[in-house]
Amino acid sequence: MTTAPARPIIPAPRTAVLDDAHVGDIRGALGTIRQDDHGERRGLSAKLKTLLAIVGPGLIVMVGDNDAGAFATYGQAGQNYGTSLLWTLLLLIPVLYVNQEMVLRLGAVTGVGHARLILERFGKFWGAFSVIDLFLLNALTLVTEFIGITLAAGYLGLPKVASVVLAAGVIIASAFTGSFRRFERIAIFLCAGSLLLVPLYFMIHPASSQMAHDFVVPTMPGGSGELATVMLLIIGIVGTTVAPWQLFFQQSYVIDKRITPRFMKYEKADLWIGIAIVVIGAAAIMGMAAAAFAGTHGFGNFDDTAGVAAGIKAHAGRVAGVLFAVALLDASIIGAFAVSLSTAYAIGDVFGMNHSLHRGLKGAKGFYAVYAALVAVAATIVLIPGSPLGLLTQGVQTLAGVLLPSASVFLLLLCNDKAVLGPWVNGPKTNAFTAVVVGVLVMLSVILTASVLFPDITAVAILDIMAACGVAGVLAAGYAFTRRQVGTKEDPIDRTGRQAWRMPPLDTLTKPVMSTTRKIGMGALRTYLLIAMILVVIKIVQVALGQ
Repeated sequence: MTTAPARPIIPAPRTAVLDDAHVGDIRGALGTIRQDDHGERRGLSAKLKTLLAIVGPGLIVMVGDNDAGAFATYGQAGQNYGTSLLWTLLLLIPVLYVNQEMVLRLGAVTGVGHARLILERFGKFWGAFSVIDLFLLNALTLVTEFIGITLAAGYLGLPKVASVVLAAGVIIASAFTGSFRRFERIAIFLCAGSLLLVPLYFMIHPASSQMAHDFVVPTMPGGSGELATVMLLIIGIVGTTVAPWQLFFQQSYVIDKRITPRFMKYEKADLWIGIAIVVIGAAAIMGMAAAAFAGTHGFGNFDDTAGVAAGIKAHAGRVAGVLFAVALLDASIIGAFAVSLSTAYAIGDVFGMNHSLHRGLKGAKGFYAVYAALVAVAATIVLIPGSPLGLLTQGVQTLAGVLLPSASVFLLLLCNDKAVLGPWVNGPKTNAFTAVVVGVLVMLSVILTASVLFPDITAVAILDIMAACGVAGVLAAGYAFTRRQVGTKEDPIDRTGRQAWRMPPLDTLTKPVMSTTRKIGMGALRTYLLIAMILVVIKIVQVALGQ
């Protein structure tokens, strides 16, 4: 009797995924997809079940974007200028989709977080630069979420200290369950709470025809004397709608949910659902504030979101004011969830710590420690008597506006890195659109920085900045077009087999070669960011000291 030869053991292919908890079944809040489920989805029922299991990353990142800062910004736009700035939301829809589609693609294809990819592909300086910036900016942003919690609690007549401590406890405990599914169910439940704005909208009855007109027809309220103020508010709307933390959060959350390229179309649908909810919510806040303050002494005199709630109460009754305050409280908690988690993911990525909501506290101590510490410090700052909360809010908005172009540049470069995305790299249309977006963000960043340094900046100066940035953009586009014409024709992108393509392990990738043009561009960006950040910080300190 002969013995059959033993089958050779074929080792499992190495993966680029940094945390092995990121591999396995997709256990979403609304459904499960097994890791070995490779069947084709046929029929509406099967596709709907798959979508329900995938829903989460796009929805949470978008609804989390309508946080305390967003309530304040949209409320200010509505109270001071009616619905005349609604068109900015329409323009931001493609920006939101293109930016977030690129990061969800990076997450699903690479299995590696945004911060780690920057570190590996652009070097330690830029990796450290991006993570330190994200950490500081997110910490300050988290403070603004707790400011929103105190304003909502104060309006509802709840004790400040108890409300902040309870909210911090809920935010921390929700992540400490050791179950991704439990966390996502809590997060989606809170996302559903954002729909309170819909009945509230109908209670206040804004002029729907005027809102529809202002949504598609751009106008600039006020005369030339108010151009500077209006431009700064528009920049605030852009900054609160397209924030750097979103990029880091969604990429890491897609990875932690174990979503792979074969589910890309479902994740894109999830993103569109989130965009629809965030735009409807933003428009509703702007419309409600416009209707509540029209013809009153409060029109044009925005103070804070508690003042908006009071105006809504005076216009539509006590229940309406309470609903708005509850929606603000809900939004602040969702924002705190997302901002804290994006930071913990990024720190875990860079320092090689276990970083997954699938792990319990013992399996990812550093990850949970970063998350809890951020929440605890932010809550403590808000409770310190005499804390310059208004100044902190201003500083967050300013720094976010300054740093946003940098985040977009790295995103664009990563999505054109063939070693990273292979057949999933950007096409020419996406690159062209994103390049325009980056140019506009740089222009808005320059205007924002100038306005902080020179509070009395004139409309003429702002128009001069816009014109100079426009000329620079045209010259850059002309140079890029000329290089494309005289250079070698780029090989067409082979998209075949991309559903199964994943990024190889990071240590096997060839390091990208930095061209002279890219080095000059990155150096210029680095110099601008450092100078702008230093000047903004100096200005904020001067204001704090009363100078």
